[in-house]
Amino acid sequence: MSGSGAAPGPGSGSSPAACRFAHYFVLCGIDADSGLEPDELAVLYQWLEADRHGKSQDAANATSGENFDQSPLRRTFKSKVLAHYPQNIEWNPFDQDAVNMLCMPKGLSFRTQTDNKDPQFHSFIITREDGSRTYGFVLTFYEEVTSKQICTAMQTLYQMHNAEHYSSVYASSSCSMDSLASSIDEGDTTSLLKLQRYNSYDISRDTLYVSKSICLITPLPFMQACKKFLIQLYKAVTSQQPPPLPLESYIHNILFEVPLPPPGRSLKFYGVYEPVICQRPGPSELPLSDYPLREAFELLGLENLVQVFTCVLLEMQILLYSQDYQRLMTVAEGITTLLFPFQWQHVYVPILPASLLHFLDAPVPYLMGLQSKEGTDRSKLELPQEANLCFVDIDNHFIELPEEFPQFPNKVDFIQELSEVLLQFGIPPEGSLHCSESATKLKNLVLKDLVNDKKNGNVSTNNISMYELLKGNETIARLQALAKRTGVTVEKMDLSASLSEKEKDLKLQCEEAELMDYKLNVQLREVFANRFTQMFADYEAFVIQTAQDMESWLTNREQMQNFDKASFLSDQPEPYLPFLSRFIETQMFATFIDNKIMSQWEEKDPLLRVFDSRIEKIRLYNVRAPTMRTSIYQKCSTLKEAAQSIEQRLMKMDHTAIHPHLLDMKIGQGKYERGFFPKLQSDVLATGPTNNNRWVSRSATTQRRKERLRQHSEHIGLDNDLRETKRMLVEKMGHEAVELGHGEANITGLEENTLIASLCDLLERIWSHGLQIKQGKSALWSHLIQFQDREEKQEHLAESPVALGPERRKSDSGIMLPTLRVSLIQDMRHIQNMSEIKTDVGRARAWIRLSLEKKLLSQHLKQLLSNQPLTKKLYKRYAFLRCEEEREQFLYHLLSLNAVDYFCFTSVFTTIIIPYRSVIIPIKKLSNAITTSNPWICVAGELGDTGVMQIPKNLLEMTFECQNLGKLTTVQIGHDNSGLLAKWLVDCVMVRNEITGHTYRFPCGRWLGKGIDDGSLERILIGELMTTVSDEDLVKQCRTPPQQKSPTSARRLSITSLTGKTTKPNAGQIQEGIGEAVNNIVKHFHKPEKERGSLTVLLCGENGLVAALEQVFHHGFKSARIFHKNVFIWDFIERAVAYFENTDQILDNEDDVLIQKSSCKTFCHYVHAINTAPRSIGKDGKFQILVCLGTRDRLLPQWIPLLAECPAITRMYEESALLRDRMTVNSLIRILQTIQDFTIVLEGSLIKGVDVNPIV
Repeated sequence: MSGSGAAPGPGSGSSPAACRFAHYFVLCGIDADSGLEPDELAVLYQWLEADRHGKSQDAANATSGENFDQSPLRRTFKSKVLAHYPQNIEWNPFDQDAVNMLCMPKGLSFRTQTDNKDPQFHSFIITREDGSRTYGFVLTFYEEVTSKQICTAMQTLYQMHNAEHYSSVYASSSCSMDSLASSIDEGDTTSLLKLQRYNSYDISRDTLYVSKSICLITPLPFMQACKKFLIQLYKAVTSQQPPPLPLESYIHNILFEVPLPPPGRSLKFYGVYEPVICQRPGPSELPLSDYPLREAFELLGLENLVQVFTCVLLEMQILLYSQDYQRLMTVAEGITTLLFPFQWQHVYVPILPASLLHFLDAPVPYLMGLQSKEGTDRSKLELPQEANLCFVDIDNHFIELPEEFPQFPNKVDFIQELSEVLLQFGIPPEGSLHCSESATKLKNLVLKDLVNDKKNGNVSTNNISMYELLKGNETIARLQALAKRTGVTVEKMDLSASLSEKEKDLKLQCEEAELMDYKLNVQLREVFANRFTQMFADYEAFVIQTAQDMESWLTNREQMQNFDKASFLSDQPEPYLPFLSRFIETQMFATFIDNKIMSQWEEKDPLLRVFDSRIEKIRLYNVRAPTMRTSIYQKCSTLKEAAQSIEQRLMKMDHTAIHPHLLDMKIGQGKYERGFFPKLQSDVLATGPTNNNRWVSRSATTQRRKERLRQHSEHIGLDNDLRETKRMLVEKMGHEAVELGHGEANITGLEENTLIASLCDLLERIWSHGLQIKQGKSALWSHLIQFQDREEKQEHLAESPVALGPERRKSDSGIMLPTLRVSLIQDMRHIQNMSEIKTDVGRARAWIRLSLEKKLLSQHLKQLLSNQPLTKKLYKRYAFLRCEEEREQFLYHLLSLNAVDYFCFTSVFTTIIIPYRSVIIPIKKLSNAITTSNPWICVAGELGDTGVMQIPKNLLEMTFECQNLGKLTTVQIGHDNSGLLAKWLVDCVMVRNEITGHTYRFPCGRWLGKGIDDGSLERILIGELMTTVSDEDLVKQCRTPPQQKSPTSARRLSITSLTGKTTKPNAGQIQEGIGEAVNNIVKHFHKPEKERGSLTVLLCGENGLVAALEQVFHHGFKSARIFHKNVFIWDFIERAVAYFENTDQILDNEDDVLIQKSSCKTFCHYVHAINTAPRSIGKDGKFQILVCLGTRDRLLPQWIPLLAECPAITRMYEESALLRDRMTVNSLIRILQTIQDFTIVLEGSLIKGVDVNPIV
């Protein structure tokens, strides 16, 4: 999380930055020479705010002489870095602007004697270009203003403010006290007292105070130690007695003589009054974290913190919001600390100065903290984009989460374990604002005042007169007088002993509380670290290390795949997948894997080293049995051990730093004046001792890593996001699938959803960049709506009958699906008609999914951006969408996504109503185009079916609406055989989804009617998704060769390479086809469930098992026609049934007799059930149902030998037939037995009406 990981301790070849406890001491405040200056950055902020809300620039004028609306004491004035020591450090150059801005983010603050002037502590962080971090710890207090010039200027500002203010009040229609109060600054409208308080400053009556900050800049986040040191400095300044040594001695000591504690050791150094203790974790422990997680959990609550933590892991945009700067830092540092072993890789600004609010416009992941103004409501906060934003209102215990949000794995058990840890330390898991830092601070102030404040009648530590204590209170005075009359004397009494004991107890309690915070920190972090250790225990097995040397790896980094994501996900428990599939796409995970690969050539990254050692420890414990990937929750077992390590280091000091000592200072320096921080002697603080050569050795490894991180960070940002779309193709689908145009890409449904969600986030970020005025939560949908309004106005004016699309081509039957109009507006209307979607963000994502599924995303966005006047109206000049070169490159990458078939709309919105269009295409040359009977159709898909729908007479095309069917699989078509022209030869049925444009072709090529073909009045057709082709090609695909004398024998000529040929396959080709059909089914079940295609196609499709077995049964069939009557395979099946029912077989083995009788009985039962089903299915259709049922119930291997030994086979098959060859039959049985291990689930449309229960 911090520089602790990147900064090894002394003695390990470390850089100087890792050896000094503190780099700089800084003093910020008012420059008496320049006087009161308005804060230019605050002026810029107000100008940007006015520009964001479309206000006039006059309203943004914030100069000190003209901003009369704001009370002068509440205005922002410019602060300056008054001094910093030393002047500069080579390895950490001093950034004066950044330090000044972060030490006093609101600029100078003024107070009077009536205001609260308690010192305030906060911290900040500066992230350098190489990714390393520097920490700042600041104590802000108030000093009396001694400059007459500044006091006079403040009084003048008040006079101008009051004159302007009261004139505007009296000019209004009402001069009541309410209206007067309401005209004050927002948040100060409660009473007349406040009115007088904020609008009165008299130089002769009031004392003016101004804020000043003292700050330590350190390489590591020793927050507690720095806070104690700064508080002691402040006490030394405000104490009645001067400090034991000049302040320069203590500052020089911490800058130059206090080293960083070595890893695994503790250190004691000295402040002004008492020692300060700090400790540093060892090499095998979790890295340093000094921010109290107790406060973070109390501020947010356990449930909220885990949700925010998940958002950080998924690299969303996280905005923290609080009035208190230290709360922003506590929550930000606390959450990033819990990321171990991963590190946040994007924009990280825990305290965002108000002048830099435009940083929130960045279309990249960020973690930022924004100070809220007192009285400002959340609804008034205008944010550039909210679709992917996690908003955290710390003060109000409230968070807003993005809409599409996977839960952290085992979240319930995880929260339960964390709750147990919190409860052990007395912290409620739901959080408590009452227990937060502000309440603790208030309690400590009360205790401090009890000891030190004499003015309010409290007791000091000196001996005092009880009479003096009682004097002034009338009731107690009367009691005292009564006591005197009775002879009781009131003498001085010693209270110092009892109070000093209380002080000791208080001190012990503070030390105990600090120790408890340390132990709670490490135990909570251990629980989080344990989750990642369990989830990624086998990550190393999936790291791809192909490069031979570091130079070649760095050169080809962008083109290489370093982690086998698909294999890793396939090895994970199902409940983990929604989260993990998104997490492994993040930059922090990619960097983690990069560090793992780099470790083979150089020293291992410290965080990675600790993480790997923990995994190795798990493997040693589990050596007796290989660990199975499971979703069973495993608690952390190292809590007690981790807490003991911390306690041992804090109870026994390993190192003690040099005591502060007198320096060689000029006479007159170090002069003490109570309440004023002295002007320090710069020459003694400019340099340190010269005998610290051991600190100046540098680590080449660390420097190389920093340089690499700097180069790597250049890729982070929008350019990295743009490459994500290309990577969706190159890394996830694979080069081969794209080049060959395979529709079945190597991508799971879950993986697809993850990638699409990332694409949606990317588009929202791009469309949010550089907005003139934000409208709604989705910038993309807002742009689309405005484009739609303009286009519909023009479309209404230019509407014409030919606007529906080009003239459609017709097939030989004269019937064809009309061309579907390609329209961005039409797709928007489809989304707007979906009542299931309630938000603009949801509509934008649905539109993206629909466009991607239709392969129109790039085309639609190009059309959207072609309206340049609209784009210029909505976006500022620097916006990404107005940068032509980058925009075109991005659209080009989106265009490449068309190489893969997505179903990201169909598979997600499963409950919406979709319009479909169906066309029945007959073969006119051989039959009538229209039948006189009453035809019907039933369309089925992966999500359901339409039920039987009557087709209007004399119509072959119809439209219908029903709930989303998913990918279409089968069509049942039939008629009632009524009328003179009942016989009907159907070529195929075409069905199209009118929203997605997906068109399915269901080949038939068979007759429907009694007395022709196999006498079928209904057929089950298996669908195939058609690729996007021209209408001419579509017509050719729908034509059936007219020379089709026997549809049964010519239905499928081959399973492998003979499709489309007229010659019959030979025995070898038929056996090869059987093997291929069975092998396809086996491969289907060995794929992950999300990757499996349609089992119906593998069973009943053109190259399916039914077709392969038909070829076996057709081989050697004596004649297709006997006495001018068609003979089918089903005729042979029925003769076999008649033989089995009338004959008792005699076998040598009684067991064989029982088995064969059982098989015969089952076979006959299935055939009778099919024959008696209430359906008008033909003989070939019945054979298909028998094969499907036999496959499902694992009976085919038992039925084949029965049929091969049936006497009817000698009458109906030639001697060379495959079914009469014993070796071939045995081979066929062995092949069919290979699919008996799988559970076959048949689609309902295949076996509808057949009442046969599966036999287990």
